[in-house]
Amino acid sequence: MAERATYMGPRLRRLRRDLGLTQQGMADDLEVSVSYVSLLESNQRPLTADMLLRLARTYKIDMSDFAGDGGAEFTARLQAALRDPLFADIDMPPLQAADVATNYPALTEAFLRLHAAHGEEQRALADRRAQPGGDDAADPITEVRRFLAGRRNSFPALDDAAEALAQAIAGHAGIGAYIAGRHRLRVRRMPADFMAGMVRRHDPHHGTIFLDETLDRSSQRFQLALQLTYLELGPRLDAELADAGFASDNARRLARRAIASYAAAATLMPYTGFARAAEEKAYDVEALGRQFGASFEQVAHRLTTLQKPGEERVPFFFIRVDPAGNVSKRLDGAGFPFAAHGGGCPLWSVHHVFRAPGEVVTQWLELPDGQRFFSIARTVTAGGGSYGAPRIERAVALGCAAEHAGRLVYTRGLAAPQAQEMTPIGIACALCQRDRCPARAVPPIGRQILADDYHRRTAPFGFADG
Repeated sequence: MAERATYMGPRLRRLRRDLGLTQQGMADDLEVSVSYVSLLESNQRPLTADMLLRLARTYKIDMSDFAGDGGAEFTARLQAALRDPLFADIDMPPLQAADVATNYPALTEAFLRLHAAHGEEQRALADRRAQPGGDDAADPITEVRRFLAGRRNSFPALDDAAEALAQAIAGHAGIGAYIAGRHRLRVRRMPADFMAGMVRRHDPHHGTIFLDETLDRSSQRFQLALQLTYLELGPRLDAELADAGFASDNARRLARRAIASYAAAATLMPYTGFARAAEEKAYDVEALGRQFGASFEQVAHRLTTLQKPGEERVPFFFIRVDPAGNVSKRLDGAGFPFAAHGGGCPLWSVHHVFRAPGEVVTQWLELPDGQRFFSIARTVTAGGGSYGAPRIERAVALGCAAEHAGRLVYTRGLAAPQAQEMTPIGIACALCQRDRCPARAVPPIGRQILADDYHRRTAPFGFADG
């Protein structure tokens, strides 16, 4: 009897990507050539019953779930997408759609991804307009920021669990040795082309954690700690999120990733020892980084978390921006009123430390309502590690209320600042009522702009008193 053959290239490709494998890696696992895997994924060769059995045995998958009728499902998905009113004026007969799905699977997959993304964006837009709170209501990033802010970026139960994990690791020759002994996983550092765009990949089939060899030492340690968090502290992460009530799966996944990173940092910088060292070193970020083998950004991030009840330290806020002013991370343990919309104040040093890469810049800040803060800012670099590898330069700022600044090494030898030494900043231009700011980009909400028929101020706008 002839062996039954089925074409299901896109499904095989999705399986490979879900497993984090390259075509070479899957070819090695299945004991076939790379070219054969490529032909299977492009539907140039059928996926035979023998190959299905190999996949099931090698990757421990349910063959009936994986197999089915791949080509028919792919065709059905394409036909369903084409029924969208967006394509109402396009006449594509079912047979033609089937031909496209079978013969051009990569193009079909690209189309389906775009269509799915378009649909999600339309639904999200409708949800944001329908819910109280406007556009922010269904934004997962905003949800997660509110979740972290509501807890002052402090998760004592995770700190305790991470500290116990750190003590267990201390009995081994490093975190890699602990993972090898406890989880029977070896750690291998591999070239970037093998990693296929990933910095870390856990491959349970081969009992290996692969790391991009271009990562610096602190990043490699953090990625191992992060993988260990997922291996050992998964239920604790879920418990922290149990009552969060996120509106979307995206928000929950982002929050889980955020607190997993929190736990990883707490494993490398355990609360008790790190908090004590922070006080001893007067919150010197670079000195703490040397002691704990962490980067400037990792230490600054960790300093925002030291609010464990009964063991509180200086409350800090943290922000990370790129040269265009986009905020990619912000954490608040000090009551700093970050702007929910628009960019930050251009007078804040975090936006111009790019002129002095690697230099710590200090600054006293005063908000329009009289609140005063002290901040340090410095550039940090991600990526690189080899010639030609892309590098991303960002700036981070770490700050605290002015009343705590005397405990920081950065204010030693400095007299208490006078009012004129404070940099007057705003939360955002639209919310700042300072009428003489030469750096203003837009007028504040609710202010009447004066005509300039007879005079023009040094500030971009003049405002009526009423």
